[in-house]
Amino acid sequence: MLPLVTHTSPDAVVARRHGEAITVRHFLADVRKVAAALPAGRHVLNACTDRYRFAVGFAAGMVAGKISLLPSTYTPDTLRHLAAFAPDTTVLTDGDVADLPLPAMPFPALLDAAAVPAGACDIPCIASEQLVAWVFTSGSTGSPVPHPKTWGRLVVNVQAEGVALGLDPAHPATLVGTVPPQHMYGFESTVLVALQSGAAFDAGRPFYPADIVAALQRAPAPAALVTTPFHLRTLLDEGIPVPPAALVVSATAPLPVELAVAAEAAFGAPLLEIYGSTETGQIATRRSAQGEAWTLFPGIELAPRDDGHTWASGGHIERAVPMSDVIEQVGARRFLLRGRNADLVNIAGKRTSLGYLNQQLLSIPGVRDGAFYLPDDSGGAHIVRLAAFVVAPTLDAATLQAALRERIDAVFLPRPVVWLDALPRNATGKLPRETCAALLAAHAERRAR
Repeated sequence: MLPLVTHTSPDAVVARRHGEAITVRHFLADVRKVAAALPAGRHVLNACTDRYRFAVGFAAGMVAGKISLLPSTYTPDTLRHLAAFAPDTTVLTDGDVADLPLPAMPFPALLDAAAVPAGACDIPCIASEQLVAWVFTSGSTGSPVPHPKTWGRLVVNVQAEGVALGLDPAHPATLVGTVPPQHMYGFESTVLVALQSGAAFDAGRPFYPADIVAALQRAPAPAALVTTPFHLRTLLDEGIPVPPAALVVSATAPLPVELAVAAEAAFGAPLLEIYGSTETGQIATRRSAQGEAWTLFPGIELAPRDDGHTWASGGHIERAVPMSDVIEQVGARRFLLRGRNADLVNIAGKRTSLGYLNQQLLSIPGVRDGAFYLPDDSGGAHIVRLAAFVVAPTLDAATLQAALRERIDAVFLPRPVVWLDALPRNATGKLPRETCAALLAAHAERRAR
């Protein structure tokens, strides 16, 4: 049995919401209230956008013996797949329930601080082997692929993360996250790590630079920003002063060294990058400004297999998982990333990766955002041109192409370059492949008119 929270006092702060410090006592009272209100079905789809409501809903589900469903997207097609996977699912939401294709439960009203019972405060303990969540990846077919998460393995994972990040229960940090709590990174690195490291999390999800700065300014020291390369780049490009922080954490995509160095200088704090996946959880960290090698979490092992993939196992990983990245091991506990298997590009016998090309594009002065895209060779001609989507309001096409020629081989120069005011990235700063395909199709249609 493992406790829901590891804070040593019922009056310790576990969250901050709208300027209010929420204690462990208050949090547990909200958890018990919501747990009592959950319907009979065993599965809960926690769609709350407020990070505190999400945490209460997740904890309430565990206390009530239910399993949370955490999909990567909330499209109607995904929800239909989830309904087929778990027909007894109820959506717990703090938003509109009118258009949902599943039964929905509006999130109950939270308790006022004055209504929280005083006196003894028993912390619920959850069985290590209890299945508490199904997390979903999109899979090669586009259908959600479920991966089980037990409480014990999640706890081992985020406690190791807390140590790797230097979170000190004696000096509790406040975690400000720009990523949604439903995403595996946000789930682990804002909610669970706070519950299991004596820290507190901010209930909001600031997206725009001014909102991120405001959230950090109201967070008591030591404050940590849990974010993505996209949010970091957007924030620093805005040119507004940022408050000092104790720590910056980044994940979801490789972080260019130049951006890591700039972020450390701006915040006056170390920046630690986390590596992992939905399937594995977090498995390694690095200080990106000081080196490119990753250090594995305790107990995690990487091993190549005959299928050409490197497999991760051990520690908190529920079952051995093939990694999507090309991994070069440089020691028993350290490794380098050499791009994603799906991102490898081979043109005219020359090889590179989309990740490398994106880093070169983003390193060009004047490029505010951008991404390469390799269309499918659906026609079978085997002559596939790279495309690129670029946000660079001060550059022209000739200047951009000249800068790219200095950085990449000519066979990888994009044709076409699609100029945009902004890239339609998702909540974690990623640009999904289907979005790229739609952008390229819309560009081709405009050119054909």
